[in-house]
Amino acid sequence: MARAGACPSLIWSAPAAPAAAASCGPAPTGRRRPAPRAGCAAASPSLMKRGPAPGRARRSCSATARWPTVAAAAAAAYYGSRPREAACDPQLVPHPERHDRRGELLFGVPKKGRLHEKIVGMLKGAGLEYKREARLDIAHCRDLPVSLVFLPAADIATYVGEGDVDMGITGEDIIAESEVDVIELMRLGMGKCRLSVQAPAGSTQDPRQLAGKRVVTSFPVLTKKYFAGLETGAETKVKCISGSVEASCGLGLADGIVDLVETGTTMRAAGLEEVSVIMHTETVLIANPHSHHKELIELLRKRISGFITASRYMMVTYNVPRHLLHVARQITPGKKSPSIQPLEDEAWVAVSALVEKSKAATIMDSLEAAGATDILLSAIHSSRMGD
Repeated sequence: MARAGACPSLIWSAPAAPAAAASCGPAPTGRRRPAPRAGCAAASPSLMKRGPAPGRARRSCSATARWPTVAAAAAAAYYGSRPREAACDPQLVPHPERHDRRGELLFGVPKKGRLHEKIVGMLKGAGLEYKREARLDIAHCRDLPVSLVFLPAADIATYVGEGDVDMGITGEDIIAESEVDVIELMRLGMGKCRLSVQAPAGSTQDPRQLAGKRVVTSFPVLTKKYFAGLETGAETKVKCISGSVEASCGLGLADGIVDLVETGTTMRAAGLEEVSVIMHTETVLIANPHSHHKELIELLRKRISGFITASRYMMVTYNVPRHLLHVARQITPGKKSPSIQPLEDEAWVAVSALVEKSKAATIMDSLEAAGATDILLSAIHSSRMGD
């Protein structure tokens, strides 16, 4: 159990917890409170800012109000991990990241899952350098007033929509299921799949055949809305389970399911087939419309957009005879247009253009066949395209 006592500068907003010793000295063994150690003020009710009582978490866009509701426990462990001597005298253990971060932008990131590593790589490529300490779900960026909060992907849309965090990364399907008001800043081009109605192979040709029957899903809100428009009699019996939805039909729990499909391998292995598609979805960057960090949100959007562009494109440079320039430009039109520079030999020009990484090898072959020489292909680490 974390101790509540520390110097006034280290006492911060935290969830209500059982009473603990309010001193930097040893924990008391009886009911009497020992006198505070010299040079370290005892924690008093006037100095301690407690978070909301259990069951009454505040929902606000204010940084001061939302911090306890999102990462209080993680941050309490983070600050409380310092030695007792350092708690009384922060000079003993200097650490640039361990100061009051309550005014920072909070960025919700999926804590696990198939896209976790890709998202973490994208954030680091966008210049968000941080150190995540073991077993903590919060990390502070070194060069920006941003704190990353690692959350279940299914909860991020709710946290952002209610103002507990300023921005986050989640799926369009989760946003629709959560029914929250958020701003979709940009699509990230990963996690593309579709939410579809599935049934045992050969049993169902039209989703209306499942209306009024038993349907199992992890998306009850979207499923009820979808089948409500198909029902002509009895209401569809929608049952929500958290995982292994595809096994429901085989176990006799459902007549059909609504689940995400990416390649269809899991669906076919379970003896199911796709009946209809409810929505197409992919991972997106979202923000709370009432956040007080709008300029910082836009800066992060530009950084992430620049990294994504850099990861999709490469820069090709080459020399080509001037009379063949029109042919080369057709091969490398660039993202907007190629850059063309004259050479000392007036019969030649140098050309630079962005090309899609997946087509780069083919483009180099075409340039060589068109008469270009000195063809070089360069990777791009990051970019700013003015979008």
